[in-house]
Amino acid sequence: MKKIVMKSFFAIALSLVVMSCSKEEKKRGVDYAQFKTEVTMTPEQEKSYDEITKKYADLGAQNFEAAKAQGAQMDRVALSIKNEELRAKQSEEMSKVLDAPQMEKFNKFVDSKSRKRPRYNNELLEKIKTELALSEDQFAMLNAANDAFEKSFFDAHDIYHGNNDLAKEYWTKFDAQRKEAVKGVFTQEQNEKFLDLVKDQKLKERE
Repeated sequence: MKKIVMKSFFAIALSLVVMSCSKEEKKRGVDYAQFKTEVTMTPEQEKSYDEITKKYADLGAQNFEAAKAQGAQMDRVALSIKNEELRAKQSEEMSKVLDAPQMEKFNKFVDSKSRKRPRYNNELLEKIKTELALSEDQFAMLNAANDAFEKSFFDAHDIYHGNNDLAKEYWTKFDAQRKEAVKGVFTQEQNEKFLDLVKDQKLKERE
């Protein structure tokens, strides 16, 4: 009787895992079909749109499978960089198909639906460098702390995966470490400006 109960328990647990993985697969990536309901395209535009989005979805899937094949050594930072590069190339190619208003909507749509890298982006980094008048050594430390933050957060992925609250806890923990690292090379005035510039930075979730 005990063995039957245990088998039933594991069967249920396994089915829940499968369902969870299935949901994750459905949520991965951007639903480009949804965007077509938000704009009006000509038949020629729609044909090209479908071809381009499929092309880059396939490339993204290939990148993911290649990264997944690394097993425990999966480099999620490198994968995220590749995904950013694919989105940039896709946007460039799409600009030859959609008109200006459509492209503006397309870029906003993709940006809102895409998974963001959990770090200070290049635009913010340059703003910090300029407004704080950072030296090259200080800027190098900022970049190093930012890189370490991203790697630490991604390395903890298997722990917080599927748990948004836990993911936010890890993000907050590593963010505190990032801020502490640069505090040692910033002047008090620089650090105050820095904290003000990054005060709105938080873990971003896709819509």
